[in-house]
Amino acid sequence: MRRVSVDIGGTFTDCFFVWDDQYVEAKALTTHQNLALGFNEALDLACSRAGLGRDEVLTGVDSVRYATTLGTNALIERKGPRVAALVTHGFEDTIHLSRGRGYGEGLDPSAQQNLPAAERPDPLVPRELVRSVRQRVNSAGEIVVDLDETDVRTKVRELIDVGAEAIVVSLVNSTENPEHELRIQEIILDEYPAHQLGAIPVLLGHQVSGRKGEYVRSTSTIIDGFLHEIMFHAFAQLGNNLRDSGYRRPMLLIHNSGGMAQMNSTDALQTIHSGPIAGVGAGESLAASTGIGNIITTDMGGTSFDIGLIPEGGVRHYDFQPTIDRWLVSVPMIHLLTLGAGGGSIASYDRIHQAVRIGPESAGSTPGPACYDRGGLHPTVTDADLLLGYLDPDDYANGFIKLNQRRARFIMEEELGDALDLSAVEAAKVVKSAADEQMAIGIAKELRVRGYLPEDFTMLAYGGNGPLHACGIADQAGITRVLAPPFSSVFSACGAGNMRQLHFHEKSVHIVLYNPTNRSLYERYDEFNAIAEALEKQGVADLKRQGIDESQVRHRLEMDLRYGNQLVTTAVSFDITRMHNVGDVLHMIRTFSEIYGQRYGEGSQAPEAGIRVQAVRVASFVDGETVRFDDLVSSVPRTEPTPKATRLAHFVGHDRPLETAVYDATALTEHSVIHGPAIVTTESTTYLVEPGWRLEPTVQGAVWFLKHGTDLADLGAKAASNTSRSSS
Repeated sequence: MRRVSVDIGGTFTDCFFVWDDQYVEAKALTTHQNLALGFNEALDLACSRAGLGRDEVLTGVDSVRYATTLGTNALIERKGPRVAALVTHGFEDTIHLSRGRGYGEGLDPSAQQNLPAAERPDPLVPRELVRSVRQRVNSAGEIVVDLDETDVRTKVRELIDVGAEAIVVSLVNSTENPEHELRIQEIILDEYPAHQLGAIPVLLGHQVSGRKGEYVRSTSTIIDGFLHEIMFHAFAQLGNNLRDSGYRRPMLLIHNSGGMAQMNSTDALQTIHSGPIAGVGAGESLAASTGIGNIITTDMGGTSFDIGLIPEGGVRHYDFQPTIDRWLVSVPMIHLLTLGAGGGSIASYDRIHQAVRIGPESAGSTPGPACYDRGGLHPTVTDADLLLGYLDPDDYANGFIKLNQRRARFIMEEELGDALDLSAVEAAKVVKSAADEQMAIGIAKELRVRGYLPEDFTMLAYGGNGPLHACGIADQAGITRVLAPPFSSVFSACGAGNMRQLHFHEKSVHIVLYNPTNRSLYERYDEFNAIAEALEKQGVADLKRQGIDESQVRHRLEMDLRYGNQLVTTAVSFDITRMHNVGDVLHMIRTFSEIYGQRYGEGSQAPEAGIRVQAVRVASFVDGETVRFDDLVSSVPRTEPTPKATRLAHFVGHDRPLETAVYDATALTEHSVIHGPAIVTTESTTYLVEPGWRLEPTVQGAVWFLKHGTDLADLGAKAASNTSRSSS
C-alpha cells in the first residue's frame, strides 16, 4: 500500500504517508492563501523522513486523499458567490421564513433558551435573488401544472441581470418527480452554455438530497451552491499542484458521510467537517482491530475540539438532518460535536459573568497565538500551556516554531491578569482549567444524553494538542483511561487513509412494517425492492463514473424507523438488502428492536404503537486496504526511565510549582512507565502526565494515560475475548 493522506485544518496541515511498510507523519502550517503550499511543505517533510523525493512519491502512490475544513471556514466568514434560487410559485418566502426552529438552529443551548432575543442569520440567498416559476407536482409525483418554459427563461435572465453567480433550483415534491428541475437545468444551459463566458453553476435540489422537506432540501442545495465555486477553485489548485509533481490519478476527497469520492462525484456540502470525521473513522478502525470496547474520540487541534462516539460493536451515530453553521440541512453525516476550544482558541474575560471564556474565536495559523511572535494580540490556550511550563519554547513543533515566552506573559497579564487581579501564571491556570472544563462538559453531555456513562468509555486523545490536555479533560469528565492512539498528532489524516469510496443515496417513504390497527405486516415486497434497487443503481453509477468495476461494488441497506408517531427516528443497518417474505419483515423488526433497546434501554420498545419507515437508504461502497493497528494491551514488565532533565511546571489544584521530569521520544518504549508529574516532548506533540496519572507506552507509538488505581488487565482480557469472538 502506497498513499498520501492529508487533513487541512484551520491551523495545521497534517500529512500521513504510507510507503509499503513504512508509516510517516508530518505537519506544516496551513497556508490559507494557497492550500497547495502547506500541502507541499508537509509532504516534503514526510518524504525527507522516508528518504524519498516528492516527485518519486507522487508518481508511485496509489492515491492522494484530502480532508479539509475549507468549506466550514468559508461559511463562517460568509465568503462566497451571489446565489440565486428558483422555487415553485407561491413558495417564494419559504427559504427566509425557515421554520419555527429557524431562529435557534446553530445557536448554543443558552441562546436557544432565549429565542425571542435570537436573530436569524443573514441569508445566503437575498430575497431579491429569489424567483418563482409556474409549475406544480403533487406529493405522489404527478404533474398538476405543466412547467411554463417561457416563464423560466424570463426569470433566469432576471437573475443574471441582478448579478446571480450560481443558481439553485428547488421545487416542491421534486424528490417524487424531478422532471421539472431537470428541464429547468436544460433551459439554463441552453441560455448560458457551459463553454461560453457567463456560464454559471446550476444545482438541483433532488440531486443534493433525496428526502422530503422543502426547507431542508432548499437550504442543503443553497449551501452546496454557496460553497461550489470556492471548493472547485481550491481543489483545482490542489489538483494542478499534484499534476505538476507527476501525479496522474484523480485525487480523492473525504466526505462527512465517512467515505470518499473523486471530485467529479463530490458535492461541496459533503466536505463540511470532513477532517474531524476522518478521525472518527480512524477510531472506528482502531476499535475494530484491537477490541478495546467503547470509545469517545476527541480531536484537539489548533482551532476546535471535535467529539465523536464509537460504542462497542462499531455502530455509527449519524445525523440525517444536521445543523451546519446556522442552517438545518439534509445530508447523511457522521455525528460530531464541535467546540471552539483548540490550542489557538482565544481566552477572553466575560465582564458580565466575571469569568474567563474560551473561544469560539481562534488565532488560527496567522497570526497564531501571541507566543508565535507573529502579531497575535490575544492570549490563547497555547500561551497558557507555555507559561505553565508544559511547552519547550526552543523545541515546539520539532523546533519549527520558536515560542516567545515574554510575549505570552505580557499578553496574558494585559488581557486577563489585570481583570482577574492575578499574575500571568495564575491567569494561565484559569485558562487551562476553563478550557479543560469546557471540553469535559461537552464529552459528558454527549455520552449521558445517549444513555452512556463516561467511566465505561476509553477516551481517544489526538490532534496536536490532544495528549497535552488529555489528563485534565479526563479528570473533569470522570474518565480514568485515555489512549493517545498511534500517529496521534495526525490521526485524522491517518483516518483519511483508511476511508473507502462510498456513496449514500436515500429516498423518503411512508412504509408501515407493522400496523397495530389490524395487526398486519407489510406485504408489498416488490415495491420495496424496486426502491432499494433504484438506490443501488445510483450508487453503482457514481462508482462506475470513478472507474470502479461494477463487480467490486457492495451495498448496505439502511432505514430510518420509529414507533408510531414518535418524533425520534432510529437509523438501522441490515444484513439483508431485499425483502422477499414475512420472515424478512420480522427479521427487520427484530433488528430494529435490538438496536432501539441498546440505545434507549431494554423494555423501551413500543411495537404496539406500530412500526414505520421514514426513509430507505443504500450505502454503496468499495473495500480496500487499510492501515492495521496492533494490539494495544501489553503485560511486559515496566520500569521508570531516567529523565533527560527536570523543570518547574504549574498544575491546576497545586499552589506551588512542581518539580517535573522531562523526557524525549526515546522514553516511549513498551517497557517504560512514567508517573506524573512529567512531560514527554516529541517531534509532533507533547504528552503531559499530570499528578495522579501514569503513562504507559505501547506498540506503534500509542500511549496510555491511566488514572491512579486503574489497571489495563481487565481491558486486555476483554480485548482478547472480542478478538477471539470476531475471528470465530
